[in-house]
Amino acid sequence: MTSKVPSMGSTAISSIARPAPSADLLRVLQTHALKKEPVILSNGETSDYYVDVKQAMLRPEAARVVGQLVADAAHEVKALAVGGMVMGAVPVACAAIASEGGNDLLGFFIRKERKSHGLQRYIEGPDECFRPGTRCLIVDDVVTTGSSTVDAIKRVLEAELHIAGVLSVVDRLAGGEKAIEAAADAPYRALVTIDEIYPERSDRH
Repeated sequence: MTSKVPSMGSTAISSIARPAPSADLLRVLQTHALKKEPVILSNGETSDYYVDVKQAMLRPEAARVVGQLVADAAHEVKALAVGGMVMGAVPVACAAIASEGGNDLLGFFIRKERKSHGLQRYIEGPDECFRPGTRCLIVDDVVTTGSSTVDAIKRVLEAELHIAGVLSVVDRLAGGEKAIEAAADAPYRALVTIDEIYPERSDRH
């Protein structure tokens, strides 16, 4: 059963207000995530650059920098659990719970297909994550159209959990923000936008 918990309203949106990205965050993403080469994006469109946050997040420095920021965001919206859709959310959530500020957080991930054996769950994580009303911060590595993040939101709402906020590491500024906020009825922000890590890109509006 899908159950959408009422949003936290304007107070929640202001509580997840986006600060300017730190020099450390910009450096690790520009060095290890930004790829200036032609690719096909998940939405089928072509681009002359790619942001591979997973590659950055599997390095100690990026994991430390991003993990602490995500843990801080979870605390801002009073979330207990941090997670999202595989694979993008997995290194982000793991970095958050492993950070110095993540000792009181739990991680989870959402399968694209329900597991066919065992507990047959879409959502995998500690038992405490499955209590109705558990406050969750949905995370993703990169948001373009927001489709994978929206899929995660739907699964979390079906599990009768409460979405306290949504956060991505990088937003490509391609319309995902509106889709995410409409689906979650909760505040969304990115740690950094493509304008900040690649200001000289050819498709900047």
